Amino acid sequence: MAIADSLLALSLSPALLILLIFTIALVESLALVGLLVPGVVLITAAASMAGHQMVALPWLIGAAFIGAVLGDSLSYFLGYRHRETVTTRWPLSLHPEWLGRGARFFERYGVYSVFFGRFVGPVRPIIPLIAGMMRMPSRTFLLANIVSAALWAPAYVLPGYLLGHTWQQRLDLPANVEMAVLILAASIVILAVMFSWGRAQVGRHGRVYFALARIARRIPAMRRPWLAMSRSGEVPIASLLLCIIALTAASAWTLVVMQHTGPLTIDLQAQRLFSWLATPWLTDASLLLAKIGDKAGVVVLVAPWAVWLLWIRRIDLLTHGVLALGGIGVLNTLGKALFARVRPDTPAHLMGSFSYPSAHTSTWVVVVGISATFLAARVPRQWRMWVYWLAIVIATPMALSRLALGVHWLSDLIGGALLGLVVCALIQLNWQRRYRAPLPAIPWVILLTGSLVLISLRVMLFPPV
Repeated sequence: MAIADSLLALSLSPALLILLIFTIALVESLALVGLLVPGVVLITAAASMAGHQMVALPWLIGAAFIGAVLGDSLSYFLGYRHRETVTTRWPLSLHPEWLGRGARFFERYGVYSVFFGRFVGPVRPIIPLIAGMMRMPSRTFLLANIVSAALWAPAYVLPGYLLGHTWQQRLDLPANVEMAVLILAASIVILAVMFSWGRAQVGRHGRVYFALARIARRIPAMRRPWLAMSRSGEVPIASLLLCIIALTAASAWTLVVMQHTGPLTIDLQAQRLFSWLATPWLTDASLLLAKIGDKAGVVVLVAPWAVWLLWIRRIDLLTHGVLALGGIGVLNTLGKALFARVRPDTPAHLMGSFSYPSAHTSTWVVVVGISATFLAARVPRQWRMWVYWLAIVIATPMALSRLALGVHWLSDLIGGALLGLVVCALIQLNWQRRYRAPLPAIPWVILLTGSLVLISLRVMLFPPV
């Protein structure tokens, strides 16, 4: 078996799964850090894997219990010892409303806030910190901490464990599809974290951005480039990092794919999974997405917006859009011709076309990604995370529809998504090279209606291309 397939076939041992659940419970309970970590999702996923491997349940609950108690205790100690300075440290210095929300909860419920707070998401990582700052007696805190953790641990671990313990038998899933499911889920979680918490840290008000700005001011050799890159008002650190990470990942992934003469192990697992999931309604929905995401569909979708940009004479924005779509089209064509990877299934309208990378996936990532970047710049900072999450929700079904139709391997989708992110980053970097005048009021209703009408006509009257 090749090295790549060997790595992908690895699964966590029972000891590592127990350690993982302990770590997630600890991190999710730590002061402030828990607000930035999707602990419920992570611990459910880890418990599901443990349940699938029949790991002893008492060990899992015990690990979650100890991690939760230790995390809250550390948070209490931090608030008790550093009550005067903790509010001036990141991230409370940027989000004082977190502390205010937790303080109101503490004042309302008093000693019981430690018990109830563990089950209330928005204040969960804040309450132990505030309890320490308010000098709650350590014995009282410890008692509430232990009792609440004893209830919290099984409540959080059991659902995921039960899912993992029964999904293979009860759902009659095909064998050996775990790694494909895990990679699909992990990819979505990583993207969500990267474009929410990660994007906030490298943005103008983020901690990483502030740290780099301080370094640039102190080093003469960095000061001038930093000022030159900030002509648009913000140094495009997020776009630079996205470009570097996506380009490196796309290159490495392409090397992994191309060293195989056939599909990867995860490709075969994903194919079995979607063959099992196949239903008439899923096939019809995937065919609909195929028409929306092909060349004709994308053109009619963006046509009203292009006409409007011409009308208001914003040639700069129109040019960047054309470069983005034209660039991803050229890269898709070159990639398919260069790698000549055979599709798992080739319908009549795709005869002569190859598989890697997925053009539907890469093109849709470019359309949705650039639209999300443009929209995020126009909304308040606290709402930008939700814009990127919405973009992920919109882009994911388009990619998965290619698996449902059987015309791509899972590795084609991953390669296409990474290629699309590279183009998004490059276009954004070029856009941010200088200041751009803001757009006038956008006629959202007219433009969205125009796109909807045109894409409906395209879907009803023409076959996929």
